[in-house]
Amino acid sequence: MGCRRTDCLAKPLSGLFEKLGSLVGSYPCYFFVIPLILSAALGGGFTFLSDREDNDFERQFTPRKGPSKATRAFVRENFPYNDSMFSADRLYDNGNFASLIAVSTNSSSILTHPAFGEILRLNDMILNITVDNGSLGFSELCAKANGECVSNIVLEIISANATSIIFPVHRYRSSSVFLGSVLGGVITDANSSVMSAQAVKLIYYLDKKESSADASKLWLRGFQKLLSDATDCKHIDVSYYTSKSKQEEIDSHTTDGFPLFLITYACAITLSVISCLRLDNVRNKVWVAFFGVLSSGLTIVSSFGLLLYIGVPFVITVANSPFLILGISLNNMFIMVSDWQHTKVKDPVPKRMAHSYKEAIMSITITTLTDFFKFSIGITSDFPSVQSFCLYTSVSIIFCYIYTITFFGAFLAVNGRREASNRHWLTCMKIPSDNPDHHSVIYNICCVGGNYDKNTGAEEKKTIIFFKDYYGPFLIKPCVKGFVIFLYLVYLATSIYGCFQVGLQQGIELYDLAADNSPVTRFNLKNSQYFSEYGPSVMVMVGEEFQYWNKTKRHQLQECGEDFKKLHFVDERIYTSWLDAYLSYGQETHLNLDDKDVFLKNLATFFDLYPFFKQDLNLTRDVIYASRFFIQTADIANANMEISMFTGLKTTAGRCRAASLLVYNPLFIFYDQHAVVVSSMIKNVGVITAVMLVVSLLLIPNPLCSLWVTCSIGSVTAGVTGFMALWGMSLDSISMIIFSICIGFTVDCSAHVAYAFASSKRTSCDDKVVDALSSLGYPILQGALSTILGVSVLATSEFHTFRTFFKIFFLVMFIGMLHGLIFIPVILTLFTCRSDEDESENKSLKISKL
Repeated sequence: MGCRRTDCLAKPLSGLFEKLGSLVGSYPCYFFVIPLILSAALGGGFTFLSDREDNDFERQFTPRKGPSKATRAFVRENFPYNDSMFSADRLYDNGNFASLIAVSTNSSSILTHPAFGEILRLNDMILNITVDNGSLGFSELCAKANGECVSNIVLEIISANATSIIFPVHRYRSSSVFLGSVLGGVITDANSSVMSAQAVKLIYYLDKKESSADASKLWLRGFQKLLSDATDCKHIDVSYYTSKSKQEEIDSHTTDGFPLFLITYACAITLSVISCLRLDNVRNKVWVAFFGVLSSGLTIVSSFGLLLYIGVPFVITVANSPFLILGISLNNMFIMVSDWQHTKVKDPVPKRMAHSYKEAIMSITITTLTDFFKFSIGITSDFPSVQSFCLYTSVSIIFCYIYTITFFGAFLAVNGRREASNRHWLTCMKIPSDNPDHHSVIYNICCVGGNYDKNTGAEEKKTIIFFKDYYGPFLIKPCVKGFVIFLYLVYLATSIYGCFQVGLQQGIELYDLAADNSPVTRFNLKNSQYFSEYGPSVMVMVGEEFQYWNKTKRHQLQECGEDFKKLHFVDERIYTSWLDAYLSYGQETHLNLDDKDVFLKNLATFFDLYPFFKQDLNLTRDVIYASRFFIQTADIANANMEISMFTGLKTTAGRCRAASLLVYNPLFIFYDQHAVVVSSMIKNVGVITAVMLVVSLLLIPNPLCSLWVTCSIGSVTAGVTGFMALWGMSLDSISMIIFSICIGFTVDCSAHVAYAFASSKRTSCDDKVVDALSSLGYPILQGALSTILGVSVLATSEFHTFRTFFKIFFLVMFIGMLHGLIFIPVILTLFTCRSDEDESENKSLKISKL
């Protein structure tokens, strides 16, 4: 029967913490030194940091079990790479390449001199890059087709006849050349002839042989060096990129978050010292604040060092974790200090510590458990980057909890001994507690201390009267309540508008993990600006054995191909199919391709004429197990269009009744996150809400208050999502991490106010709200503002990940503060007090009858 009470576990735990506090107060040196030794030992794990860095974009930031990865395995198995017949459209990965985008610096066309002349000169310099003491150049390392390097044929076309180029498909040397991916900002006349172009993209593909892998890397570095030093181009603006650039850029900036953390750490020390500053020279808590912040530093050193020791990957997203741990550690510190100040100053230090631990550590334990469970959810994520982040943060939370009750508690006890001896906070010299008459005023200010409240026996504390005498009474006025409800409806409507009208962008851009001014970012921005008219070329594959000589089935398959051409994001004019080409060849040579033997027998002759098509079939012993054709997407300007295109292609493939179809492009590996991010975020927020509901029911006596606290999570979630859209932010694996985590902090403000409201002894609901705000209004405001100021340094970062963290954290804390100080108090007065008042009236009636 006893365990039906919600405190059946809390009471024995409180007793255990009380004994622990007494033990720490009696032997503080052990609890202080052991964490230092442990941190020093575990900190050695940072020597493995460079080895543990893992920012492989695909491995860390795409779903582990993404369906496109399975499709890629199918492509690799059925359409293996042909070293002698290179085709960019037929690659199952991004390939090994270097690329540049040249943009005209004035209003003239880049196809005319002198701009085009500079492009030709730059191209010659690139082709002359050599490595291995000049023995290997592009001609030895290039990807080849028919024994020749795959060249930038667009330069030949422009040089041969710049006045009659047909866009987007130009006929050159009896073959069709697609120019949509290499000419940007094109203006054509009525006959599709190019009148001008603003940008040209050149791509230099290298082979992928293991024997030349090291030389290829050296050549790519030479390309980067050449382009970074090419400052003498006056008529063109050049941006460059290599297949290794993105990875090198991310790897080089993995630990760039640490300087920001050091700045934030310094700000946290300053803010903590100011908040703990006392005019009393004995009760001053300056060193307590300093060691409280130091405790968070030891937490990061120990937890990160331990995980680096055991080989957990260190991803760039993990660099956000220290900022969260710092906030959690500071909250723990303030709770401990607050409870210490409620103890009687004349009691022995072990007794004061026992009282502090009994009250404070129980609250910290509940917060730690909810935070730990919250981050543990992310360890099950399908994104490895999310898993690493949540694992590092979860372990850090455990160390933060341990060091709070040991290292920081031990110093609090040592500081308590100093206070008990009435020693100065700086010199540790004993000083008088009363102002001597024969000393100067300056002496009395600097060398006197140790006062306390004689009525309560505890330290003197200044009372914040703004919320009690001004803000609270103002908020409970009927007209103000009406305005608050109106303001809340406006907030909710704006949030919904942002979610559905503006639309939250989804997906991570390829340059989001690079610095703003890096070559990767500049190249991708130029690529998006000038080459978004056409998207990726997509393989459409028949993923099963098929009788292509069966006329009826073949027509059904061709109808499926026509369905792809009808999609609004597909250019129906650009279509490559070995089957259509083979049928045309059959008509020209008068072959009956409806006969199986004829169909299979003449394939070899057809492939001799068109060798590239041989890569589009998996033909084994007169059985075609798989084949593919290609479509060209268009107008894919942003991530939302990518989602629409990706979904539309898969839907169209699924509707084909003739055969099982698959669609693939190497970029689809990254598009898979679109289908996972939203569902993962909803799952995380749902679990967090359930956890918070349970915690609220355990902590808040009134179940209606618990319900409103839980509803506040949904309200804040809607607000953050809507304002993210209005702020132009995107929902990707990075923002999903931050969003899901920060949402968990929204309950703090609302829960504190609701708990104080439900626990208030006042009878009127208005008086309950004033009582709650007078107790917690200032701490909530102080905590929210100090947290925002603490991470505001991230707003100046040149990295998308840190700016995203600041933006979402700012929205969560600010909107959460509005709920805790404005919306929830008014809602509590309108929707939770009626039953209490009725119950009070019934009790009064019964008493009067008696």
